[in-house]
Amino acid sequence: MTIEANNLSIRVGDVIEVEICDIAFGGEGVARLSDFVLFIPFVNTGEKVRAEVTELKKRFGRARCLDVLVASPERVPSTCRYFGACGGCQYQHLSYPAQLRLKHKQIADIFERIGEFAPSIVAPVVACPQPYGYRNRIMIRSQWDKTRQALNLGFLQENSGLVVDVEDCAIAMPEVNEQIKRARANPPPKGGLKVVLRAYPEGWEVGKDTFFQNNFFLLPELIRVAGECIRNSGARYLVDAYCGVGFFSLELAGQVESFAGVEYDRMAVHAARRNQSRRGITNGDYLEGKTEEVLPALLRRFPAGRTAYLLDPPRTGCKPESLSQLRSAGPAQIIYVSCHPATLARDLNLLCRDGVYELVAVTPLDMFPQTQHVECVADLRFRQAPPGPPPEAVS
Repeated sequence: MTIEANNLSIRVGDVIEVEICDIAFGGEGVARLSDFVLFIPFVNTGEKVRAEVTELKKRFGRARCLDVLVASPERVPSTCRYFGACGGCQYQHLSYPAQLRLKHKQIADIFERIGEFAPSIVAPVVACPQPYGYRNRIMIRSQWDKTRQALNLGFLQENSGLVVDVEDCAIAMPEVNEQIKRARANPPPKGGLKVVLRAYPEGWEVGKDTFFQNNFFLLPELIRVAGECIRNSGARYLVDAYCGVGFFSLELAGQVESFAGVEYDRMAVHAARRNQSRRGITNGDYLEGKTEEVLPALLRRFPAGRTAYLLDPPRTGCKPESLSQLRSAGPAQIIYVSCHPATLARDLNLLCRDGVYELVAVTPLDMFPQTQHVECVADLRFRQAPPGPPPEAVS
């Protein structure tokens, strides 16, 4: 395949010089050749690079950076020896302040493009006090390497299904890196297996496969932001949907008269109840079930005008029926926590359509330094009943 762009005929394998004009969400640099876009990882805006074309489509292509001809002042040496091969990190080549500014711009752009919100609604990203050695849970994979005639144990390579053999991870906590060493000393019997390694939070019961936030160091800030949302709205009741082991509701229980948590994972519900009992918290309870199925009863149980619903769904976002139920019932506040800005913006667009809810604040927190990911807390307030049937979600 040959692409004609900027009076050049470009084919896979060609080496060209380009200037990076932007960084797309996901971490790839953007180089424009007329209407043709070339995506290149591990670069920064304003850099001039020499790159080898690796893939071509009709309107875009991909390339790998061979040399940085003009470097950004924000470029720094990477800490990890596997950076660029392992697919876990995208931004180790950027200074930490540059990462925070980049993530803020990307979130603001997504909220404007997908959610139709003013970029100014997005606050600066809250920095992580420990940008390396923070991750408390990782998944390593095993794969037989025919070339080495040995078992690779590590992470998936960037843009491939191959496993990069690693001895340590720069963003993992020391306890987790010790577990990597033990796994390597006692490797899985064959390739194709996944091994979850994690450090457990002090004072919390968390099952082996149960979700808990991956960064302990920003948990105080996460609770501070969510707590300020509730204080600012004056809500007296809290529903913690997708509650896991009860992290948000137990940390915020003292701010409300009563609360309820909802979780589909039975083991997580049992853990939440035990976490509650250990803390002597008596003003709430935990329900087992899918949020969209339990939500109608909770909407009847708590007075809408005094209740905040905290949503912390998977990356795919909330079920459309849950959003429709919330729009129809109109609780005073919705606090939406998400690690995927695009699905967050999509869901907020639906909630705010026709002025039913107003988005008053979006606070990003850098729970995942060195990577493309970022956590956001959105604060919505009820304004008026919907004029008719709920609209379809935008894509």
